[in-house]
Amino acid sequence: MSGRNMKELSDSLLLQSYHKAIELNLSSDFINQIKDEMKERALSNHNDEHTSQVG
Repeated sequence: MSGRNMKELSDSLLLQSYHKAIELNLSSDFINQIKDEMKERALSNHNDEHTSQVG
């Protein structure tokens, strides 16, 4: 999924995608793309055991 396509996702779906990518242990590059988009949207991720906030 390119960055442009991620912009089409709702905030909720982006967060769900992030959590699922972590759960499935997907590539760190993909997870970082999601995190970058979350940071751009100023979305935080309080339920992730790795970080309490994007970034």
